[in-house]
Amino acid sequence: MYPRHREREQPIFSTRAHVFQIDPATKRNWLPASKHAVTVSFFYDASRNVYRIISVGGTKAIINSTITPNMTFTKTSQKFGQWADSRANTVYGLGFSTEQQLQQFAEQFKEVKEAARLAREKSQERFELANPGLNIAAPQELSEERHSPPLLTVNGPGEEKLFRSRSAEVELTTEKERVKKMLSEGSMCELNLEAELFALQDSNAKLVAALQEANSGVEQWKKQLAEYQEETDRLRDQVADLEDQLGRPAAGQSAKEELSRSLEELEASLRAKEQEIQNLQCRKTDVGELEKEKEEIMQRLQDLERRNTELESRAQSAEKTLATNLEEQEQAEVEVQRIIGVLDVKIGDLKGLRESLAKLVDK
Repeated sequence: MYPRHREREQPIFSTRAHVFQIDPATKRNWLPASKHAVTVSFFYDASRNVYRIISVGGTKAIINSTITPNMTFTKTSQKFGQWADSRANTVYGLGFSTEQQLQQFAEQFKEVKEAARLAREKSQERFELANPGLNIAAPQELSEERHSPPLLTVNGPGEEKLFRSRSAEVELTTEKERVKKMLSEGSMCELNLEAELFALQDSNAKLVAALQEANSGVEQWKKQLAEYQEETDRLRDQVADLEDQLGRPAAGQSAKEELSRSLEELEASLRAKEQEIQNLQCRKTDVGELEKEKEEIMQRLQDLERRNTELESRAQSAEKTLATNLEEQEQAEVEVQRIIGVLDVKIGDLKGLRESLAKLVDK
């Protein structure tokens, strides 16, 4: 439906501006409808004699406002203006880069508003001309010759009395007003239905894109979870190897360094994955069916983090044990060196005594 409308509509003026809408909750704050400046255009639909302001951001119609004679564009600052659309139940705001662009848009809005007023008057005139039975003047303005009511003859042929059929005139006037009201309501309903269709199409496209993005996010989370599990198993094996190597200080030192590097790599990987998950969570919309899967995955991630914390604690404990064994070994080596020194002194003393005994024996 949207492309057909655009084919029969002709652009008459275009500019670029930042688009805002009033916050429906506070009715005071502005909410940005576009991240950057977009094209805002006036369109004229010759088949329906309707003027509209339309702005499209990507595949989304962020402005679809039908100009009516009672609308007013107000300049609130040197580069900002706004107007209220009662049919869309919102207030649109436009921020321009220059004051000249704002002035051009305001003048174009005024011209289109006047054209919409003239178009409405001509439409009403054409309707009245096309339905002459509804275009009835007041009774006192009717010509006696051309608009005389039917004659009603009573009490014989010699006595004629004229009675104006006021009830028929009232009924025709009421019918005329009713038809005008029906046509006006029909035009409004058509515009409202068109705006609702645009909104539904935008919502549908947004939901489809969000669902696809969420599905891809779930697949990425599953892959990340499998990588975490593999990394945890590898770390567990390293801790077991380290515990087996506690009796061998030289081998334990290299295992300690490798374990430290592995822990640092794992922490960096965890931080990167958490950042990716946060980015995916920010981009994911509120899709009920995927929230449960996200909670389950987050729970499993928390369990993995607890297990990683336990493994880190065990690794730290192993490192302390290695450090204690190394200190004990160093102390033992120092004690052995001391004992060797004492033995060297004793051996020297014994050699001296042996030489003294030999001299005594010779004498």
